[in-house]
Amino acid sequence: MQRLLKVLALAAMVAVLFCLGAKAPQKPAQIKVLLITGDDVGAHPWREISETTREILVGSGKFDVKVVEDPLILESAAALKNYDVIVFTIYAQKQGELPAQAQENLLNYVKSGKGFFVQHLATASFPKWDEFGKLCGRKWVMGTSGHGPRSVFESQIVDKEHPITKGLTNFTTDDELYAKLQGNEDIHVLIQADSPWSKKTEPLIFVKNYGLGRVVHNAYGHDRKALMTPSVQKIILRGTEWAATGKVTE
Repeated sequence: MQRLLKVLALAAMVAVLFCLGAKAPQKPAQIKVLLITGDDVGAHPWREISETTREILVGSGKFDVKVVEDPLILESAAALKNYDVIVFTIYAQKQGELPAQAQENLLNYVKSGKGFFVQHLATASFPKWDEFGKLCGRKWVMGTSGHGPRSVFESQIVDKEHPITKGLTNFTTDDELYAKLQGNEDIHVLIQADSPWSKKTEPLIFVKNYGLGRVVHNAYGHDRKALMTPSVQKIILRGTEWAATGKVTE
């Protein structure tokens, strides 16, 4: 009996030591996001938009977000290497055209396999840079693109199997319905809506490949109220993750 007790005590000690030595399950590494924003000279509450977008991403626990208000960070290829995805939220009108090195760095960043998530009027940036429009898939062109009065409208899920939209159903949101975005690039439309202004069905969420990288174009997001739509928040979360990694984890 005494021998049995010693064996049991030894077994218990081994079990305790094993538990102490076992490592707790590791959480997945956070996705590194570089959120670039800037003043669009009064067309939008740009800081509200960037802060709300940051809030949505950080609140999920999946993302580590760095916000910068100057697109000239793109001049540093070394700085960009620290991030998995660039989220570009507002028209950097005050900055003018990007220097050639910044243009090259952004394109090479995405081509190498990283992500690019462009939101709302940010596609209107750098109007003389044709390749930026190709990167975005479609681009807002001043004097051609437009929208009717802000209103509540229904968005239609086109691809119900893509990781960004899987499980989503048609939803309504109070926002600007962008129309007549310009470009001829091959895009894969995930969500669309019927525009009374253009009299056409307009793509609002679409994706494309650029080199080895992934691009997500999100036309929603006029202000915080628009960004608070639950389905739009899901799109931002899933779209940013998909652009960064090529998949969506729930």
